[in-house]
Parts: sequence; C-alpha cells; structure tokens
Amino acid sequence: MTMTPETLSVAAPSLGGPEARPSPGGSQKRTAVVSGAIGSALEWFDFAVYGALSATIFPVLFFSDLGAAGGLIASFATFGVGFFARPLGALVCGHLGDKYGRRPVLLGTFVLMGVSSLAIGALPAGRGVTIAAVLVALRFLQGFSLGGEATGAQLMILEHARSNQRGFLGAFINIGSPLSQVLANVTLVALSSTLSEAAFESWGWRVPFLLSILLVVVGIFIRLRLEETPVFAEHKSAAGESVSGLQVLRSRPWTITKLMLVRAGSNVTFYTMAVYGLNYLTTSAGFSKSHAFVIVLVANGISVGIGLLGGFVGDRIGRRPVLVIGIVAQLIAVVCFFPVAGTGNVLLVILTVAVAVSGVQFEFGSQPALYAEQFPTPMRFSGSALSLSFSQLLFSAPAPMVAAALAGTGHFWLIAAVNVGVLLISLAFVRSLRENHTAELSEIR
Repeated sequence: MTMTPETLSVAAPSLGGPEARPSPGGSQKRTAVVSGAIGSALEWFDFAVYGALSATIFPVLFFSDLGAAGGLIASFATFGVGFFARPLGALVCGHLGDKYGRRPVLLGTFVLMGVSSLAIGALPAGRGVTIAAVLVALRFLQGFSLGGEATGAQLMILEHARSNQRGFLGAFINIGSPLSQVLANVTLVALSSTLSEAAFESWGWRVPFLLSILLVVVGIFIRLRLEETPVFAEHKSAAGESVSGLQVLRSRPWTITKLMLVRAGSNVTFYTMAVYGLNYLTTSAGFSKSHAFVIVLVANGISVGIGLLGGFVGDRIGRRPVLVIGIVAQLIAVVCFFPVAGTGNVLLVILTVAVAVSGVQFEFGSQPALYAEQFPTPMRFSGSALSLSFSQLLFSAPAPMVAAALAGTGHFWLIAAVNVGVLLISLAFVRSLRENHTAELSEIR
C-alpha cells in the first residue's frame, strides 16, 4: 500500500459542506484503518488465490474424476460455497456486533479465516470425495468469517471517521480486494514461472495459503490495540438496544433489497472477469497461464487507485453519482471483453479488463459509506452485512458457474448479455437509495 498510517489523518482534506464534528482519537482512527486494511487483505487474498486456482488447477487436483467440464463446474461450485456461508456469518456476526460491539467480532473473524486458509494449504490432493468434502467445509468457514469481517472492518473505520472523510477512509477496506488480486496473481505468476508444472501442482499452490499465518499474526497484534468505535460506545451509553439480523430483515427488507440489487451488477462483472475470465483466456482465447495471471494482476493494480478515487469523489458529490459512473464503465468493458480477447492482443485485453475492474472498484470505493449511511447504529452492522452478503450469495457465487455453463453452448456473447442485464438492473435501483453522505452516522434513523 502506498500510503502509510501516519499519512491517513491528512490524506483526505476537508471537502466543504457542513463541518463534521471532530472524530475522537486520531491514533485509534489510524489503527482502525490499518487493522481494516490488513484484515481485508487477508480475507480477500485467500479468496483471490482460491478463485484463481479454482479456474486453473483445482479441477485437476480435486475433481479429475468428473471430466474437464464437470471438474471446472465442481471447482467453481466449491468457490461458491464461501458465498453461501456469508449470509449466516452476516446474521450471527452482525447480531453480535450490534449487541456487544465491533471489536470482539473482528478479532474472532480474523482468527477463523486464518485457520481455515492454513488448513486448505495443508489438504492432500487427489484423494476423492472425502478430501473434497473437507475442502467444502473449509470454504464454508472462510465464507462465514468474511460475512462478518467485511462489514465489521468497514464500520470500525467509518464510525471513527468524520462525515466528510467516510467515503475515502472506507475505500481503504474495499481496495483490499484488488490489492489481494494483485498479490495473489504476483504470487501465482512467480510460482508458476519458476517451478515446474509438476512441482507447482504438487506443493507450489499451497504456498499462498500457508503464508497467511504472517498476516494473521500481524493482524491479531493490531486488533488487540483497537478500542470500540465512539458511535457504538455513545449508543450503548444511552442504553440503546441492539437489533438482531432477523429483526432487520423484517423491519428494513426494502432497504436490504435495494442495496443488494445495486451491487449485483458489479459482483457479476468482477467474478466473471477475475475468476471465469482466467479460464476463458487460458482455454479458449489461447493465452498462457502466466499471461492470464499478468492480465488480471495489472488490471487490478490499476484499479486500486481508482477505488480510493471513488471513495474520495463520493465524499464530494455523493454516493449515487459514483455508482452511476462505475456501472457505465463496466457496461462498456463487458461488451468489449470477448471480441477483444479473440484478437489475442495482450495490451488490449489488459485495457479492457482494467476498465471493467476499475469501474467495479470506483463503485466499491463508496460502498462501505453508502451501506453504513442507510441504517441507524442499533442495526447498522446487521443491515449492512446482510445486504452485502445476500448480494454476493445471489450474484457473485453463481457468476463463474453460470459463465462456464453458458460457455458450454459455444455462444460466449450470452455471458456478456447476462452481465449487461444485471448491470442495467443495478443502474435502475441507484436513484432509490438515500443520499446521506453529509449526515452524522449517529443521527441517521
């Protein structure tokens, strides 16, 4: 990451408009940002590595008995299991986070993700259904922890921040996704290009999962130093009652539905490009694995800065215009991807994928603040986590599998058509969201 904790307190200048109340504890704000970024990096690094491997070698290592097409779909299905676990993680962790605070929940989810990732790295390959079942269980635990971690880390930052810095500081959480794609693909490119194919398939693929222990140790150390957020502490001191995830589903179903659909298109774009796209480039478009990894690496590297820009712009002009810009960029790139990939031109493919994932990250830069600004404090964790996890379950998880199934027809344009359709649905729901970018979180009802 190019910005140090010391620069974060001055990185987002005053953006005009109503002056927000000073946020207490500047050192705690910096610690929250660093903690959230490291947590996001670990969570998404493991997901990114798994996604890349599920598109390349996992079909052979764990599902070879099902044939090429069946093994690929089964591998993508295990990737999707992590998303199916997220709503449960959001429900449980959201309730605990709204009842007991953000801090203890974040520590627990971090440890669970680290242990699950280490266990995946130690799994023996080629052992049939038993090991495949263990892999599914570990993916479920990863998804459960991410269901709570993703929102908890966002709130830990946002509830420490001024109202005119929420978008920018919240973006540091979501750039963990493209940063992790970069780190994951750098790692995989280095391993696949320096090791023989046999060595990579034997033990090289395990290295990224086993390296997770380093992030776990650093992350636990930092999170033990975190204090509870001032917004939540104020709510508890006023004898405020928390609201369970089930209560949020009953009291704010339309808010959750809107947030779920607004993010749907970008979820489909990202996982079609970053996960299925790897398989398409290597099996149908004639690119080598190393070239495909580099394409995704460079595209995601470019999108990191775009994600921060999205958060910054959202603080200035609001969250909804940022969503519109990001979705339009994705529409252009999705329409162009398959024709461009057919040319075999690496630079053109990098440009197209970069526009797609940059559009996603520009939109995601404002997402943490947008979600937090739709719910009051007693239900903010539960409402935000459920909105995010349901969108990922319904749209992220199936995206690679649906793309692989549509590719079986030989009509690759169908993949783009489905993606475009979901993006248009997201665009239609943007105007229905409340614009609260200048409001104090404690005052939102």
